[in-house]
Amino acid sequence: MTTVFSAFERTARAHGSRPFLQVFPEKIEYSYAQALRLAGKIAARYRAAGYRPGHRMALRLPNCPEFLLHFLALNSLGVSVLPLSPDARAAEIDYVLAHGEASAVITRDKLDAPPAAPSAGNARECALLYTSGTTGKPKGCLLSDFYFLNIGQRYLDEGGLCEIRPGAERLITPLPLFHMNALAVSTTAMILAAGCVVQLDRFHPRTWWRDVAESGATIVHYLGVMPALLLSLEPSPLDRAHRVRFGYGANANPKDHAAFEERFGFPLIEAWAMTETGGGAVIAASREPRHVGTRCIGRPKEGLEVRLVDENGMEVSPGDPGELLVRQAGADPRRGFFSGYLKDEAATEAAWREGWFHTGDAVRRGPDGQLHFVDRRKNIIRRAGENIAALEVEAALAGHPAVKQVAVIAAPDEVRDEEVLACVVLNASHAPSAETAAAIQSWCLERLAYFKAPGHVAFIDELPTTSTNKVQKARLSDYPLDPQRRFDLRVRKRRPA
Repeated sequence: MTTVFSAFERTARAHGSRPFLQVFPEKIEYSYAQALRLAGKIAARYRAAGYRPGHRMALRLPNCPEFLLHFLALNSLGVSVLPLSPDARAAEIDYVLAHGEASAVITRDKLDAPPAAPSAGNARECALLYTSGTTGKPKGCLLSDFYFLNIGQRYLDEGGLCEIRPGAERLITPLPLFHMNALAVSTTAMILAAGCVVQLDRFHPRTWWRDVAESGATIVHYLGVMPALLLSLEPSPLDRAHRVRFGYGANANPKDHAAFEERFGFPLIEAWAMTETGGGAVIAASREPRHVGTRCIGRPKEGLEVRLVDENGMEVSPGDPGELLVRQAGADPRRGFFSGYLKDEAATEAAWREGWFHTGDAVRRGPDGQLHFVDRRKNIIRRAGENIAALEVEAALAGHPAVKQVAVIAAPDEVRDEEVLACVVLNASHAPSAETAAAIQSWCLERLAYFKAPGHVAFIDELPTTSTNKVQKARLSDYPLDPQRRFDLRVRKRRPA
């Protein structure tokens, strides 16, 4: 098996009658044999239009069956795909299309008549996925067919609480297909295991458990916000009317983790990976003890080497947070990782300096050797010698009844170097007042060390986000905060007597 399509074709020939894809809300199901025939017809149209190895095709499609069918069809021809968010703005799309040299863009209204291909192309990858660009222009990650197949196989090999049974699993995911999780992890793993992908158009909290039950899902993929939203719903008989064996995802709020498992009856396996690392460096808390509620991401598997270092590249002391560096053991340290950043060899080599991939994530090692995610390193606030993870403060503030959304960043401080600034979108029933700001700070002071509480609280109407709904903290740092809605609370931050 050298390509994603060849792996799919092999499964389809052996297990044609088994379900490959079910889509919601339409509740349409495709068997492997049906999907193989449809992909073949689509490939014939692309071939007739002149597409061949070296071309890149941008897919600007929502979560729909056509996305995966066109991906498989193009892969069978050796054509790379460049997935785009349907919600991306013109400026975002124009940059990516120009930088990625896409031959054309496929949208819902162009599915049946692919545009004629240009005469030449230079792509040599399976897919080109762009990072979210939270701190600048997005980078294009070159992903090979081996990257896709390896990350799928890595998932199958995880074992423990993540055991995947051949031919028996139905994996439901609301995550976008223009991300590596849904496109590479979920899809490829199910192809290799002859399982079924249950693809939702997006996450619908109020119908989630109904869809999970009706689909017969046995595995759930989640993002951190999902457990909190589901816990906020009124209890229902549907809470346990499912066949789910485990959930797999990242960044569940620690305060929600145990409560979710108790209410809904299955474990949430917290995992760590990046688009750049792929299956070359996946870490998952798939075995007990999982240290639920501590952001534990488990222990590195055999073959993965890990270091935790400070800003000078020195190993940190046990228990202290350090930047996570990863590589494969042996002669090929980049095995399974991305192939590099498109047109940016300097950035690729900078990420791989001194033979290690620098993740930019702060992680600490627990007493038993397991790793615990702290935050993105660039989201660490340095206040009076203390390292404060913005993610931890955000998790605490999110529970306040006035807070609808919150992002925590560093504000310059003439005495302490940096201070914690909480940018808060309020629920409609609360007013942006000094009293509300003080109540939010007090909430945090009751739950975290005093120095972690926000010294400033600013109320804003909305958080600036990317097309994938990640907060753009680089933009937030320059956001025009209304001085009448920003409150300096530093005098209230005092070390307890």
